Amino acid sequence: MSTVLFKYIKAAGSFFILSLLIAGCKNDIETIQALTSESNLPDVTGFQIEMQYTDSGVLKGKIIAPEVYQYSKGEDPYNEFPRGMTAVFYDPAGNETSFIRANYAVYYTKKQLWEGRNQVYGENRITGEKIETDQIFWDQKEKRIYSEKFSKITNADGIFTGEYGFDAEEDLSQIRLKGYSGRVTIKDEPADEIE
Repeated sequence: MSTVLFKYIKAAGSFFILSLLIAGCKNDIETIQALTSESNLPDVTGFQIEMQYTDSGVLKGKIIAPEVYQYSKGEDPYNEFPRGMTAVFYDPAGNETSFIRANYAVYYTKKQLWEGRNQVYGENRITGEKIETDQIFWDQKEKRIYSEKFSKITNADGIFTGEYGFDAEEDLSQIRLKGYSGRVTIKDEPADEIE
């Protein structure tokens, strides 16, 4: 009788282990389906893209990026630039005035708001001012660029920092630092010779 009982326990144990394996596989399949569901995938994917930003038919800027994912479903549609992007701004004559480069960016379509993150660098080609920060926003409606993170500006007069970020015009002109401090470069002028 112990042999029959042993076979019964062995069969019940095998069935129990098999049930656990099947249940485990079901959870993994559900996880995979959740990760690859259509709601998580972009509607459009683009590579080596260049988008133009115009106002009344005049070129105001260009967005250049190696990769973009467009998510247009849901209440907050957005475009994601996982490998970064560069925004180039132009004057009415078509001359480049400034640019901003970020290692990661998102464009919120309804708000017309850009967010750049991770080693953001900008330069005003006219004044020579350079700006560095970890996060930047470009509000297309308000035509302004700003940050609430520590920012560093370098120009001919020295290096200046904004502990709480900065605010500027869309072309990176008229930069105003928040929580300002800096180092000013003083140029030595030759002394007048006395005869």
